[in-house]
Amino acid sequence: MNAATDAPESPATTDAGLLAAGRRALRIEAAAVESLLERLDASFAAACRLCLACAGRIVVSGMGKSGHVGGKIAATLASTGSPSFFLHPAEASHGDLGMIARGDVVVAISNSGETPEVVTLLPHLSRLGVPLIAMTGNADSTLARAAAVVLDISVPEEACPLNLAPTASTTVTLAMGDALAVAILDARGFTEQDFARSHPGGALGRRLLLHVEDVMRKGDEIPRVASDALLKDGLVEMSRKGLGLTVIVDEAGRSLGVFTDGDLRRILEHPIDVHHTRMAQVMTSPGKAIGPRELAAEAVHMMELHQITALPVIDAAGRLVGALNVHDLLRAGVM
Repeated sequence: MNAATDAPESPATTDAGLLAAGRRALRIEAAAVESLLERLDASFAAACRLCLACAGRIVVSGMGKSGHVGGKIAATLASTGSPSFFLHPAEASHGDLGMIARGDVVVAISNSGETPEVVTLLPHLSRLGVPLIAMTGNADSTLARAAAVVLDISVPEEACPLNLAPTASTTVTLAMGDALAVAILDARGFTEQDFARSHPGGALGRRLLLHVEDVMRKGDEIPRVASDALLKDGLVEMSRKGLGLTVIVDEAGRSLGVFTDGDLRRILEHPIDVHHTRMAQVMTSPGKAIGPRELAAEAVHMMELHQITALPVIDAAGRLVGALNVHDLLRAGVM
């Protein structure tokens, strides 16, 4: 008999035990974040105003796990219109203090408020007259006493069963940082276009930077027919261009309406002579359309909202300048 394999499984390693531990951690952290709501008071508003008035950069600093969270807070601030960077407090004492200048605001994070590397920064900040926002769980700490504003990030317990590893406290710190960044973003009137300038890469950048004119089909690729064209010719044009629609235009190239796959299915429910019916008789007027300078993401929104798969592109004068469908948006990485 093998004692190693026959030993009973520890309750903590069973599926039930693992799930219970995970759920306990989530409950503790959720409750800790929920408790921030009643603590968001005039101090939070004062912290926001200091950041909004900042003529320089918002410098975020913290050691250990607080430092990791601080790095994320700095990144969020920077990407939402508030120039910011993370300063490692241990490196600050070895030359990096020169990165802090008059006109900056410092956000220092320390759950105890007594982290030596963070406390070491305080005399330098005082000499420069740089406003200090303290995120701490100890309102009576050295850090809190030196701060212009204190944001309370205390928690009754950590999610760690030993109540030692920073878990709930770091989650609360991150949430407080997000609240600060979002409140500032909103106060600045930060727009999608502003956000796009900070996020030019990846799928997010494509969604926010690409315009309809960047992905639409142009010239001979645009399906179009005259209003007096026969339905059979409209169907040939629609099939040849493969966009699932054709646009009906006047002699000046202005859009009069559209005819789509959906329109075709509807008219085929009734007797119709494709050799004698004119496009003007079956088109939808004016039909859904989008402008060339609209974001490509807006084209996605329109298609989803109206449950359509293609759109003509019409300029301010009403002229047909392009067309696109869901496949064009997929290839561009917008969907």
